[in-house]
Amino acid sequence: MEREDPKVQKERRLMLTLIGTSVGFATLSALLVAKDLIPKPSQSPDRLPPQVGDVLVHATGHTQGQPLDPTALPLGGPPLLAYPMDPKTKVVRSGNAKSTLLVLRLDPKRLAPEVARYAAGEVVVYSAVCTHLGCIVSLWHQQGIMQCPCHGGEYDPYTDRVVAGPPPRPLPLLPVKAEEGRLVVAGPFTGPVGVVG
Repeated sequence: MEREDPKVQKERRLMLTLIGTSVGFATLSALLVAKDLIPKPSQSPDRLPPQVGDVLVHATGHTQGQPLDPTALPLGGPPLLAYPMDPKTKVVRSGNAKSTLLVLRLDPKRLAPEVARYAAGEVVVYSAVCTHLGCIVSLWHQQGIMQCPCHGGEYDPYTDRVVAGPPPRPLPLLPVKAEEGRLVVAGPFTGPVGVVG
């Protein structure tokens, strides 16, 4: 049996490598094109963030899904958990934790100007998602401090500042206004919700 010339063997290996590389690139190109042809799934209405015009509703309890009455909120806290609801379709945007809100009625004389400008009179609304690791801020201290139960991050709702713990930044505010005895979303959050990066 004749032995193949080493030069021919080298050329054959090179040719097979080039063919394999070409097939790989062709496959990758086809996948990239196909990816753009697949329709992107639309986000369901319950998973959308708060939209301008949404009405705030109770997130829990026997009044779950009912609009919040700003005058019925306890002055000075604690906050109530709420979700935004599309007033036309009645879809409550509870399918995404980033739509969980903290609603507080506070003394407007004590509000920092940067907080008061997003409030509806005495009522301020914050994202409930901690900026540290994304837990829901759900504890309240009598001194008027909101606290995350996971790692003890503390937020001052009067000044929109982190006062203790590991959160890297304050909770974003959600601009609201009062309309016909209800709280209505008046704009997007003042910053990114939850963990960034």
